[in-house]
Amino acid sequence: MKELLDRLERYYDAVPRAGARAEEHGPLTLFVREGIGWPFYARPGLDADGGSVSRADVDRVRARQRELGVPECFEWIAETSPALRAAAQESGLAVHEHPLMVLDPLAPAPQEAELPEGVSVRLLGPGDPALPSALTVPHLAFAQPGTAIGAAGRAELDAVLPLHAAPALVAAAEDRVRAGLTVHAAAVEDGLALCAGQYNPVGGVCEIVGVGTLPGARRRGLALAVTGALVADARERGLTTVFLAAGDEDVARIYARLGFRRIGTALIAELPVP
Repeated sequence: MKELLDRLERYYDAVPRAGARAEEHGPLTLFVREGIGWPFYARPGLDADGGSVSRADVDRVRARQRELGVPECFEWIAETSPALRAAAQESGLAVHEHPLMVLDPLAPAPQEAELPEGVSVRLLGPGDPALPSALTVPHLAFAQPGTAIGAAGRAELDAVLPLHAAPALVAAAEDRVRAGLTVHAAAVEDGLALCAGQYNPVGGVCEIVGVGTLPGARRRGLALAVTGALVADARERGLTTVFLAAGDEDVARIYARLGFRRIGTALIAELPVP
């Protein structure tokens, strides 16, 4: 298990470096995005002692994040950096737990999902008309977390497309696809992505991230189908370690149907909601 967790730690350290600069702050590394896109986070340094992070270390990085105008956010694996949880909480941050799951190498290939009529799942390449909505859907999904059917539907998706899928953002996403840095998949209906996700390969490892369903389209098996498509593609490309952090235990049970098994806990610390 330690070898596997070490492999994930090396991945977590490597994957932001394709689009960010790394600032070392004692035992913590702050990744600062260069260019447009999702802001990055701070996490324990690759060679840091996971048991030695203090509140002062967290406070120092938070001050730098405020100076840069980026979210005060930290991400790490609980089992490899046990001291960071208490340090983040003492600093005033809220810590959220997410089941950390790895695909069983012996798991059977994902079965083709039974989708609602008119919905298809596909990988999205540069120029795909569904890519803008695929970049937007996760924002709406994560704003209304959980698996319950929500209020946000196509009208809300159309309303926020200009914000989250501006031409420069779409172009940047297409560049990452061309460079082999990101693979996108989506469940598409009438040209719009109702659910989308992606993975970012580094060496033989990838993390499936950003899988989110338009709240009004939940409970139709779309997230499972999109995740299955990403898993199948990752395996076809020869990636040997495929992992993800589930939103909660209910979501983890869904991913278990694809052969993911829990190996630990991913933690995210951020400002508490007022």
